[in-house]
Parts: sequence; structure tokens; C-alpha cells
Amino acid sequence: MSNEEMLEELREIRRLLTPAPTPEPPKGLVKEFVTFISTYKVLGLAVAFILGIYIGQIVQALVSSLIMPLVQIVYPAIAPAETPYVLSGGPILGSLITFVIVAFVVFLIVKIAARMGIK
Repeated sequence: MSNEEMLEELREIRRLLTPAPTPEPPKGLVKEFVTFISTYKVLGLAVAFILGIYIGQIVQALVSSLIMPLVQIVYPAIAPAETPYVLSGGPILGSLITFVIVAFVVFLIVKIAARMGIK
């Protein structure tokens, strides 16, 4: 390998190791907002938070409408007489329907955000 080839190889290595210049910050409020949302992954956090709330409601309905009545049958002293548990599927079904509707709306919002360039 000649000195010229070695020098050219070192220049290529230097070019690869030199960090790219930082992009100029976007101009305008909307572009800054989109950059903020994309950079800090705020949309993903919001989706997880919203869906987590509704999954919590499903679990709460499942426990209060299905599991606790079964436990009360086995061990009646768990619930006081003034708050009897009744085995029912209505709250569970209502929570599931609400979750599906909210998940669909969140899906549409994420899809619209993806078209705007927010990832």
C-alpha cells in the first residue's frame, strides 16, 4: 500500500468519523411542535397512558362483577351485608365496548399523526 493510498484511506476514515452537522431548528410553531412530539416520543406515551386507563377499568369491572361474587360465595364474610356483590356481565361488557371504541379512536389519531410525519 503506497503512502497516497494510505492517506486517502485515512481521509475516508476521518470523513466517516466526523459527526454530521446538527440540523437547523425548524421555523414556525407547528413545525417545532411536530419535532418535539417526534423527538420525545410523546405520542407513544400518550397512547400507552390512555389505553392503560381503560384496561384498568376492564380489570376493575372484571374483579367487581365476576371474581368478587365468586369469592363471596366461597367466603361470605368478605363483603359486608350492605354491599352485596352480584354476579353480572354487564359492567365487563360495557368496559370492553368502551375500550374498543377508545382504542379505535386512538388508532385513528395515530394514523393521522403518522401522515403528518409524527412517529
